Amino acid sequence: MKEKIFFYYTNDLHSHFENWPQIIGYFNHQKAKREKHKQSYWLLDNGDHVDRFHPIAEGLMGKGNIQLLNEAGYHFANLGNNEGITLSREGLFELYDEADFNVLCANLSREEDPQPSWLQASKVVESEHGVKIGLIGLTAPFQLFYSMLGWRVESPMETLERELSSLKDNADIIVLLSHLGINDDEEIARHFKEIDLIIGGHTHHLFRHGKYVGNTLLTAAGKYGTHLGEVMMEWDHELNVVTRKEAYAIPTEEMAKDQITAETLKAIEEEAAANLKEHITELKRPEEVGWFHETKLMKGLVQTLQDWTDADVAMLNAGVLLDHLQEGKVCYEDVHRICPHPMNPCKVELTGDELLEVIRAAHTKEFTEIKLKGFGFRGEVIGRMIFTGVEIESKKDSDGNERIQSVHFNGEPLEHDKVYQVATADTFTFGRLLPEVAYSKKKKYYMPELLRDLLVTTLKREE
Repeated sequence: MKEKIFFYYTNDLHSHFENWPQIIGYFNHQKAKREKHKQSYWLLDNGDHVDRFHPIAEGLMGKGNIQLLNEAGYHFANLGNNEGITLSREGLFELYDEADFNVLCANLSREEDPQPSWLQASKVVESEHGVKIGLIGLTAPFQLFYSMLGWRVESPMETLERELSSLKDNADIIVLLSHLGINDDEEIARHFKEIDLIIGGHTHHLFRHGKYVGNTLLTAAGKYGTHLGEVMMEWDHELNVVTRKEAYAIPTEEMAKDQITAETLKAIEEEAAANLKEHITELKRPEEVGWFHETKLMKGLVQTLQDWTDADVAMLNAGVLLDHLQEGKVCYEDVHRICPHPMNPCKVELTGDELLEVIRAAHTKEFTEIKLKGFGFRGEVIGRMIFTGVEIESKKDSDGNERIQSVHFNGEPLEHDKVYQVATADTFTFGRLLPEVAYSKKKKYYMPELLRDLLVTTLKREE
Protein backbone atom coordinates (compact mmCIF):
# COMPACT_ATOMS: atom_id res chain seq x y z
CA MET A 1 0.00 0.00 0.00
CA LYS A 2 1.15 3.52 -0.84
CA GLU A 3 -0.04 6.53 1.15
CA LYS A 4 0.03 10.14 -0.02
CA ILE A 5 0.81 12.79 2.59
CA PHE A 6 0.38 16.53 1.94
CA PHE A 7 1.92 19.72 3.33
CA TYR A 8 0.65 23.22 2.54
CA TYR A 9 2.73 26.17 3.64
CA THR A 10 3.41 29.88 3.57
CA ASN A 11 6.71 31.66 4.16
CA ASP A 12 7.84 35.27 4.43
CA LEU A 13 4.37 36.78 4.19
CA HIS A 14 5.72 39.92 5.92
CA SER A 15 2.15 40.99 6.75
CA HIS A 16 1.31 41.38 3.06
CA PHE A 17 -2.32 40.37 3.34
CA GLU A 18 -3.36 41.25 -0.22
CA ASN A 19 -3.53 37.59 -1.19
CA TRP A 20 -4.26 36.08 2.22
CA PRO A 21 -7.97 35.39 1.48
CA GLN A 22 -6.90 33.68 -1.77
CA ILE A 23 -4.31 31.55 0.05
CA ILE A 24 -6.81 30.40 2.65
CA GLY A 25 -9.43 29.81 -0.03
CA TYR A 26 -7.03 27.43 -1.78
CA PHE A 27 -6.06 25.73 1.48
CA ASN A 28 -9.70 25.22 2.41
CA HIS A 29 -10.43 23.66 -0.97
CA GLN A 30 -7.46 21.31 -0.61
CA LYS A 31 -8.37 20.42 2.97
CA ALA A 32 -11.85 19.39 1.84
CA LYS A 33 -10.33 17.14 -0.84
CA ARG A 34 -7.91 15.52 1.56
CA GLU A 35 -10.60 14.90 4.16
CA LYS A 36 -12.94 13.42 1.55
CA HIS A 37 -10.25 10.94 0.50
CA LYS A 38 -9.07 10.39 4.10
CA GLN A 39 -5.59 11.68 3.27
CA SER A 40 -3.35 13.32 5.86
CA TYR A 41 -2.30 16.96 5.51
CA TRP A 42 -0.73 19.72 7.58
CA LEU A 43 -0.69 23.52 7.23
CA LEU A 44 2.57 25.24 8.12
CA ASP A 45 4.01 28.75 8.26
CA ASN A 46 7.77 29.15 8.04
CA GLY A 47 8.26 32.51 9.70
CA ASP A 48 8.20 36.25 8.97
CA HIS A 49 4.42 36.16 8.87
CA VAL A 50 4.62 39.20 11.15
CA ASP A 51 6.06 42.45 9.81
CA ARG A 52 5.49 45.68 11.69
CA PHE A 53 5.34 47.69 8.49
CA HIS A 54 1.62 46.81 8.38
CA PRO A 55 -0.92 48.41 10.77
CA ILE A 56 -2.29 44.98 11.73
CA ALA A 57 1.11 43.84 12.95
CA GLU A 58 1.87 47.19 14.59
CA GLY A 59 -1.50 47.84 16.19
CA LEU A 60 -1.74 44.36 17.70
CA MET A 61 2.00 43.64 18.06
CA GLY A 62 1.73 40.46 16.00
CA LYS A 63 -1.28 39.03 17.84
CA GLY A 64 -3.51 39.74 14.82
CA ASN A 65 -1.21 37.60 12.67
CA ILE A 66 -1.56 34.75 15.17
CA GLN A 67 -5.33 35.12 15.06
CA LEU A 68 -5.27 34.80 11.27
CA LEU A 69 -3.19 31.62 11.49
CA ASN A 70 -5.60 30.25 14.09
CA GLU A 71 -8.64 31.04 11.96
CA ALA A 72 -7.03 29.34 8.98
CA GLY A 73 -6.41 26.14 10.92
CA TYR A 74 -2.62 26.06 10.78
CA HIS A 75 -0.95 23.14 12.52
CA PHE A 76 2.66 24.37 12.81
CA ALA A 77 4.67 27.58 12.63
CA ASN A 78 8.34 28.50 12.79
CA LEU A 79 9.76 31.85 13.90
CA GLY A 80 11.37 34.24 11.46
CA ASN A 81 13.63 37.10 12.41
CA ASN A 82 10.70 39.52 12.16
CA GLU A 83 8.89 37.69 14.92
CA GLY A 84 12.12 37.22 16.81
CA ILE A 85 13.87 40.59 16.86
CA THR A 86 11.40 43.35 15.95
CA LEU A 87 9.27 42.92 19.08
CA SER A 88 10.28 43.60 22.67
CA ARG A 89 11.43 40.68 24.81
CA GLU A 90 7.99 40.62 26.45
CA GLY A 91 6.30 40.95 23.08
CA LEU A 92 7.97 37.81 21.76
CA PHE A 93 7.45 35.94 25.04
CA GLU A 94 3.68 36.52 24.78
CA LEU A 95 3.29 36.42 21.00
CA TYR A 96 2.02 32.85 20.69
CA ASP A 97 0.16 32.56 23.99
CA GLU A 98 -3.16 32.24 22.13
CA ALA A 99 -1.83 30.09 19.27
CA ASP A 100 -3.89 27.02 18.42
CA PHE A 101 -0.93 25.57 16.52
CA ASN A 102 2.48 24.17 17.49
CA VAL A 103 5.42 26.58 17.39
CA LEU A 104 8.64 24.80 16.46
CA CYS A 105 12.04 26.46 16.79
CA ALA A 106 14.83 24.25 18.09
CA ASN A 107 17.63 26.82 18.22
CA LEU A 108 15.88 29.56 20.22
CA SER A 109 15.35 29.89 23.97
CA ARG A 110 15.18 32.55 26.65
CA GLU A 111 18.42 33.24 28.46
CA GLU A 112 16.58 32.94 31.78
CA ASP A 113 13.68 30.77 32.84
CA PRO A 114 10.77 30.52 32.56
CA GLN A 115 10.68 29.47 28.93
CA PRO A 116 7.58 30.27 26.84
CA SER A 117 4.96 27.56 27.22
CA TRP A 118 4.42 27.52 23.45
CA LEU A 119 8.01 26.96 22.35
CA GLN A 120 8.97 23.46 21.16
CA ALA A 121 12.03 22.14 19.35
CA SER A 122 10.26 19.43 17.37
CA LYS A 123 7.10 17.39 17.15
CA VAL A 124 6.21 13.93 15.83
CA VAL A 125 2.80 13.48 14.24
CA GLU A 126 1.18 10.42 12.71
CA SER A 127 -0.56 10.08 9.36
CA GLU A 128 -3.90 8.42 8.73
CA HIS A 129 -2.19 5.05 8.24
CA GLY A 130 0.51 5.34 10.87
CA VAL A 131 3.45 7.04 9.13
CA LYS A 132 5.37 9.00 11.77
CA ILE A 133 6.47 12.46 10.64
CA GLY A 134 9.00 14.44 12.64
CA LEU A 135 8.97 18.20 12.20
CA ILE A 136 11.64 20.57 13.48
CA GLY A 137 12.13 24.33 13.10
CA LEU A 138 15.21 26.56 12.88
CA THR A 139 15.52 30.34 12.69
CA ALA A 140 18.27 32.65 11.46
CA PRO A 141 20.93 33.01 14.22
CA PHE A 142 21.08 36.77 14.73
CA GLN A 143 22.91 36.24 18.01
CA LEU A 144 23.76 39.87 18.79
CA PHE A 145 20.17 41.04 18.33
CA TYR A 146 18.62 38.18 20.28
CA SER A 147 21.04 38.57 23.18
CA MET A 148 20.09 42.23 23.52
CA LEU A 149 16.48 41.12 23.95
CA GLY A 150 17.25 38.41 26.49
CA TRP A 151 17.06 35.47 24.10
CA ARG A 152 19.62 32.88 23.07
CA VAL A 153 19.89 31.58 19.50
CA GLU A 154 22.15 28.65 18.70
CA SER A 155 24.00 27.53 15.60
CA PRO A 156 21.59 25.67 13.30
CA MET A 157 24.15 22.99 12.47
CA GLU A 158 24.96 22.32 16.12
CA THR A 159 21.27 22.24 16.95
CA LEU A 160 20.58 19.67 14.24
CA GLU A 161 23.49 17.54 15.43
CA ARG A 162 21.85 17.45 18.85
CA GLU A 163 18.18 17.14 17.90
CA LEU A 164 18.15 14.85 14.87
CA SER A 165 19.59 11.81 16.60
CA SER A 166 16.49 11.33 18.73
CA LEU A 167 14.06 12.61 16.11
CA LYS A 168 15.13 10.15 13.43
CA ASP A 169 14.71 7.26 15.91
CA ASN A 170 11.06 8.22 16.38
CA ALA A 171 10.05 9.28 12.87
CA ASP A 172 9.78 7.72 9.42
CA ILE A 173 9.91 11.09 7.62
CA ILE A 174 11.76 14.23 8.77
CA VAL A 175 10.62 17.71 7.72
CA LEU A 176 12.67 20.82 8.50
CA LEU A 177 11.04 24.24 8.68
CA SER A 178 14.06 26.40 7.91
CA HIS A 179 14.05 30.17 8.23
CA LEU A 180 17.76 30.23 7.43
CA GLY A 181 18.03 30.95 3.72
CA ILE A 182 18.86 29.03 0.58
CA ASN A 183 22.61 28.60 1.17
CA ASP A 184 22.14 27.16 4.65
CA ASP A 185 19.37 24.87 3.39
CA GLU A 186 21.62 23.43 0.73
CA GLU A 187 24.45 22.92 3.22
CA ILE A 188 22.08 21.21 5.66
CA ALA A 189 20.79 18.92 2.90
CA ARG A 190 24.36 17.89 2.05
CA HIS A 191 25.28 17.25 5.68
CA PHE A 192 22.08 15.73 7.11
CA LYS A 193 20.92 13.21 4.55
CA GLU A 194 18.22 11.89 6.88
CA ILE A 195 16.14 15.04 6.28
CA ASP A 196 13.52 14.26 3.63
CA LEU A 197 12.09 17.74 3.10
CA ILE A 198 13.28 21.29 3.81
CA ILE A 199 10.65 24.00 3.64
CA GLY A 200 12.72 27.14 3.19
CA GLY A 201 12.45 30.88 3.61
CA HIS A 202 14.24 34.02 4.85
CA THR A 203 16.05 34.74 1.57
CA HIS A 204 12.74 34.95 -0.32
CA HIS A 205 13.78 32.36 -2.90
CA LEU A 206 11.21 30.62 -5.04
CA PHE A 207 11.34 27.01 -6.18
CA ARG A 208 8.41 26.47 -8.52
CA HIS A 209 8.93 22.71 -8.60
CA GLY A 210 11.30 22.16 -5.71
CA LYS A 211 14.99 21.38 -5.89
CA TYR A 212 16.88 18.24 -4.91
CA VAL A 213 20.16 18.30 -3.03
CA GLY A 214 21.05 14.65 -2.75
CA ASN A 215 17.87 12.91 -1.65
CA THR A 216 16.53 15.96 0.20
CA LEU A 217 13.79 17.97 -1.47
CA LEU A 218 14.06 21.74 -0.96
CA THR A 219 11.07 24.00 -1.48
CA ALA A 220 10.21 27.66 -0.91
CA ALA A 221 7.43 30.00 -2.01
CA GLY A 222 9.11 33.39 -2.42
CA LYS A 223 7.69 36.27 -0.40
CA TYR A 224 4.64 38.43 0.36
CA GLY A 225 2.12 35.68 -0.37
CA THR A 226 2.48 35.93 -4.13
CA HIS A 227 2.85 32.14 -4.05
CA LEU A 228 1.90 29.37 -1.66
CA GLY A 229 3.66 26.07 -1.19
CA GLU A 230 2.35 22.55 -1.67
CA VAL A 231 4.23 19.29 -1.13
CA MET A 232 3.14 15.70 -1.70
CA MET A 233 5.09 12.77 -0.30
CA GLU A 234 4.26 9.15 -1.05
CA TRP A 235 5.08 6.47 1.53
CA ASP A 236 5.31 2.78 0.63
CA HIS A 237 4.04 0.79 3.63
CA GLU A 238 5.51 -2.45 2.35
CA LEU A 239 9.00 -1.08 1.75
CA ASN A 240 8.81 1.52 4.57
CA VAL A 241 10.35 4.24 2.40
CA VAL A 242 9.36 7.45 0.63
CA THR A 243 8.88 6.54 -3.03
CA ARG A 244 7.89 9.94 -4.44
CA LYS A 245 8.16 13.62 -3.53
CA GLU A 246 6.64 16.57 -5.38
CA ALA A 247 6.83 20.27 -4.52
CA TYR A 248 5.09 23.25 -6.09
CA ALA A 249 5.04 27.01 -5.56
CA ILE A 250 1.66 28.15 -6.84
CA PRO A 251 0.76 31.77 -7.78
CA THR A 252 -2.06 33.12 -5.62
CA GLU A 253 -3.20 36.37 -7.23
CA GLU A 254 -5.88 34.86 -9.47
CA MET A 255 -7.22 32.40 -6.89
CA ALA A 256 -10.74 32.75 -5.53
CA LYS A 257 -10.98 34.58 -2.19
CA ASP A 258 -12.36 33.01 0.94
CA GLN A 259 -14.95 35.58 1.98
CA ILE A 260 -14.93 34.65 5.67
CA THR A 261 -11.16 35.21 5.75
CA ALA A 262 -11.60 38.56 3.97
CA GLU A 263 -14.16 39.64 6.59
CA THR A 264 -11.96 38.47 9.46
CA LEU A 265 -9.03 40.36 7.99
CA LYS A 266 -11.09 43.55 7.79
CA ALA A 267 -12.28 43.21 11.40
CA ILE A 268 -8.73 42.65 12.68
CA GLU A 269 -7.49 45.63 10.69
CA GLU A 270 -10.16 47.85 12.25
CA GLU A 271 -9.19 46.67 15.73
CA ALA A 272 -5.52 47.35 15.06
CA ALA A 273 -6.26 50.80 13.61
CA ALA A 274 -8.21 51.71 16.74
CA ASN A 275 -5.15 50.87 18.86
CA LEU A 276 -3.04 53.24 16.76
CA LYS A 277 -5.23 56.27 17.43
CA GLU A 278 -3.10 57.26 20.43
CA HIS A 279 -2.60 61.04 20.38
CA ILE A 280 0.99 62.22 20.07
CA THR A 281 0.98 65.94 19.37
CA GLU A 282 -0.67 68.75 17.47
CA LEU A 283 1.19 70.42 14.63
CA LYS A 284 0.85 74.15 14.13
CA ARG A 285 1.94 73.79 10.52
CA PRO A 286 2.33 70.94 8.00
CA GLU A 287 5.56 68.95 8.00
CA GLU A 288 6.84 68.33 4.48
CA VAL A 289 8.78 65.29 3.33
CA GLY A 290 11.23 65.10 0.43
CA TRP A 291 13.28 62.09 -0.51
CA PHE A 292 15.95 64.06 -2.37
CA HIS A 293 16.32 67.16 -0.26
CA GLU A 294 16.62 68.11 3.38
CA THR A 295 13.42 69.01 5.25
CA LYS A 296 12.90 70.39 8.73
CA LEU A 297 11.29 67.18 9.98
CA MET A 298 14.00 64.97 8.55
CA LYS A 299 16.76 67.14 9.99
CA GLY A 300 14.99 67.04 13.35
CA LEU A 301 14.79 63.24 13.25
CA VAL A 302 18.51 62.95 12.57
CA GLN A 303 19.25 65.34 15.44
CA THR A 304 17.08 63.19 17.72
CA LEU A 305 19.05 60.14 16.60
CA GLN A 306 22.33 61.87 17.46
CA ASP A 307 21.05 62.93 20.88
CA TRP A 308 19.45 59.52 21.60
CA THR A 309 22.68 57.63 20.92
CA ASP A 310 25.06 60.30 22.27
CA ALA A 311 26.96 60.20 18.99
CA ASP A 312 29.41 62.66 17.44
CA VAL A 313 27.70 62.46 14.07
CA ALA A 314 24.35 61.11 12.88
CA MET A 315 23.01 60.29 9.43
CA LEU A 316 19.74 58.97 8.05
CA ASN A 317 18.43 58.64 4.53
CA ALA A 318 15.45 60.88 3.70
CA GLY A 319 13.67 57.92 2.13
CA VAL A 320 12.70 56.67 5.61
CA LEU A 321 9.91 59.26 5.76
CA LEU A 322 7.28 58.30 3.21
CA ASP A 323 4.64 61.00 3.42
CA HIS A 324 3.80 64.48 4.68
CA LEU A 325 2.04 65.29 7.95
CA GLN A 326 -0.84 67.73 7.86
CA GLU A 327 -1.42 70.56 10.29
CA GLY A 328 -3.39 69.51 13.36
CA LYS A 329 -3.58 66.39 15.49
CA VAL A 330 -1.04 63.62 14.97
CA CYS A 331 -1.58 60.10 16.30
CA TYR A 332 0.59 57.00 16.27
CA GLU A 333 -1.22 55.79 13.16
CA ASP A 334 0.20 58.80 11.29
CA VAL A 335 3.71 58.11 12.52
CA HIS A 336 3.46 54.45 11.51
CA ARG A 337 2.11 55.43 8.10
CA ILE A 338 5.03 57.70 7.27
CA CYS A 339 7.74 55.59 8.99
CA PRO A 340 6.69 51.91 8.87
CA HIS A 341 10.17 50.36 8.77
CA PRO A 342 11.22 47.85 11.47
CA MET A 343 14.62 49.56 11.64
CA ASN A 344 16.58 50.13 14.84
CA PRO A 345 18.98 52.95 15.69
CA CYS A 346 22.61 51.94 15.94
CA LYS A 347 26.01 53.51 16.48
CA VAL A 348 29.29 52.55 14.84
CA GLU A 349 32.87 53.68 15.16
CA LEU A 350 34.51 55.12 12.03
CA THR A 351 37.85 56.80 11.49
CA GLY A 352 37.90 60.21 9.86
CA ASP A 353 38.96 58.67 6.57
CA GLU A 354 36.15 56.13 6.73
CA LEU A 355 33.56 58.75 7.61
CA LEU A 356 34.71 60.93 4.72
CA GLU A 357 34.33 58.01 2.33
CA VAL A 358 30.81 57.35 3.65
CA ILE A 359 29.87 61.00 3.15
CA ARG A 360 31.21 60.96 -0.41
CA ALA A 361 29.40 57.75 -1.28
CA ALA A 362 26.14 58.91 0.29
CA HIS A 363 26.11 62.06 -1.84
CA THR A 364 26.33 60.26 -5.17
CA LYS A 365 23.30 60.20 -7.43
CA GLU A 366 23.60 56.42 -7.76
CA PHE A 367 23.33 55.95 -3.99
CA THR A 368 20.36 58.24 -3.44
CA GLU A 369 18.40 56.56 -6.23
CA ILE A 370 18.87 52.97 -5.03
CA LYS A 371 15.51 51.20 -4.83
CA LEU A 372 16.26 49.31 -1.67
CA LYS A 373 14.28 46.21 -0.74
CA GLY A 374 14.80 44.42 2.55
CA PHE A 375 17.22 45.01 5.44
CA GLY A 376 14.25 46.46 7.35
CA PHE A 377 13.61 49.20 4.79
CA ARG A 378 9.99 49.35 3.62
CA GLY A 379 10.19 52.47 1.46
CA GLU A 380 10.80 53.17 -2.23
CA VAL A 381 14.27 54.69 -2.57
CA ILE A 382 17.12 55.48 -0.20
CA GLY A 383 17.00 59.20 -0.94
CA ARG A 384 19.37 61.90 0.22
CA MET A 385 21.47 61.21 3.30
CA ILE A 386 20.92 63.86 5.97
CA PHE A 387 23.73 64.54 8.46
CA THR A 388 24.05 66.25 11.82
CA GLY A 389 27.25 66.88 13.78
CA VAL A 390 29.33 67.72 10.71
CA GLU A 391 29.48 70.68 8.34
CA ILE A 392 29.60 69.53 4.72
CA GLU A 393 30.43 71.73 1.75
CA SER A 394 29.76 70.42 -1.73
CA LYS A 395 29.09 71.60 -5.26
CA LYS A 396 27.70 70.04 -8.40
CA ASP A 397 29.85 69.42 -11.42
CA SER A 398 28.80 69.94 -15.03
CA ASP A 399 27.12 66.50 -15.09
CA GLY A 400 24.98 67.28 -12.06
CA ASN A 401 26.99 65.06 -9.70
CA GLU A 402 27.54 66.38 -6.18
CA ARG A 403 31.20 66.60 -5.18
CA ILE A 404 32.33 66.97 -1.56
CA GLN A 405 34.61 69.95 -1.05
CA SER A 406 35.19 69.80 2.69
CA VAL A 407 33.90 68.21 5.89
CA HIS A 408 34.36 69.81 9.30
CA PHE A 409 33.65 68.54 12.82
CA ASN A 410 33.42 71.21 15.54
CA GLY A 411 34.87 73.69 13.09
CA GLU A 412 37.93 71.59 12.30
CA PRO A 413 38.60 69.29 9.31
CA LEU A 414 38.02 65.59 9.97
CA GLU A 415 41.15 63.98 11.41
CA HIS A 416 42.19 60.99 9.31
CA ASP A 417 42.86 58.54 12.15
CA LYS A 418 40.55 59.93 14.81
CA VAL A 419 37.64 57.64 15.75
CA TYR A 420 34.15 59.18 15.52
CA GLN A 421 30.93 57.79 16.99
CA VAL A 422 28.44 57.73 14.10
CA ALA A 423 24.73 57.02 14.58
CA THR A 424 22.57 55.70 11.75
CA ALA A 425 19.95 53.02 11.01
CA ASP A 426 20.87 49.37 11.43
CA THR A 427 20.04 48.90 7.73
CA PHE A 428 23.45 50.26 6.81
CA THR A 429 25.27 47.71 8.95
CA PHE A 430 23.94 44.93 6.68
CA GLY A 431 24.98 44.22 3.11
CA ARG A 432 27.31 46.50 1.20
CA LEU A 433 25.41 49.75 0.82
CA LEU A 434 28.05 51.55 2.87
CA PRO A 435 30.94 49.10 3.39
CA GLU A 436 32.71 51.23 5.98
CA VAL A 437 29.60 51.11 8.20
CA ALA A 438 28.90 47.44 7.53
CA TYR A 439 32.45 46.39 8.35
CA SER A 440 32.90 48.62 11.39
CA LYS A 441 34.37 46.47 14.16
CA LYS A 442 32.40 48.18 16.88
CA LYS A 443 28.63 48.48 16.58
CA LYS A 444 26.00 49.22 19.19
CA TYR A 445 22.34 48.51 18.45
CA TYR A 446 19.46 50.12 20.31
CA MET A 447 16.55 47.72 20.84
CA PRO A 448 13.62 47.42 20.85
CA GLU A 449 13.35 51.09 19.83
CA LEU A 450 12.52 51.67 16.17
CA LEU A 451 13.16 54.79 14.12
CA ARG A 452 9.51 55.78 14.48
CA ASP A 453 9.93 55.90 18.27
CA LEU A 454 12.56 58.57 17.68
CA LEU A 455 10.18 60.27 15.26
CA VAL A 456 7.59 60.50 18.05
CA THR A 457 10.19 62.21 20.25
CA THR A 458 11.02 64.58 17.38
CA LEU A 459 7.40 65.53 16.82
CA LYS A 460 6.79 66.16 20.50
CA ARG A 461 9.84 68.40 20.57
CA GLU A 462 8.38 70.38 17.66
CA GLU A 463 5.30 71.39 19.71
